[in-house]
Amino acid sequence: MYTRAINKLKSEKDETIVSTCRLLGVSRQVYYRSLRSTAKKLQKAGQVVGLVLGVRQQMPRIGTRKLYYMLGDQLSDLGVGRDKLFAIINANHLSIKPTRNYHITTNSHHRFHKHKNLITDLTPHRPEQVWVSDITYVGGLSQHTYLALVTDAYSKKVMGFDLSSSLSAEGSLRALNMAIKERQYKMNR
Repeated sequence: MYTRAINKLKSEKDETIVSTCRLLGVSRQVYYRSLRSTAKKLQKAGQVVGLVLGVRQQMPRIGTRKLYYMLGDQLSDLGVGRDKLFAIINANHLSIKPTRNYHITTNSHHRFHKHKNLITDLTPHRPEQVWVSDITYVGGLSQHTYLALVTDAYSKKVMGFDLSSSLSAEGSLRALNMAIKERQYKMNR
């Protein structure tokens, strides 16, 4: 803190370090100690950046937490903890921005008719009073798979399901038919 102010005053006013330090009410020892401390911190940060870049050459997308555990012994020898490692990586713009990998399955702005929610005022108080349906993406890297569920709103029990490779209505209908068959089976027992 004092170093920048002293250097600025010294360069603008052509003052000596002694007179500038006196003006700010600090000794020359504080000024030189601050210079040495800043130089040590920069050197330590340079060493940490070198370690990080060495690992990132082999694994470019590795995050800071994993780096901290991988470089644990070397960082402790340098006297750098987790928070200091985060600060150095952020100061040198080496942090990795996570990429989101998700599929959007809901499109509320389509051209088709949107049906009203008929059960907004109804709170189910017994099983099989209200069934709800949903479709969700359950995918892998190589294929797209969608899971259609029919669930009892009261007990949260899955009444029917269907796993298909498309978002077509047939998957939801198969799940509904499974739920109806399940209910008929329970009624006939």
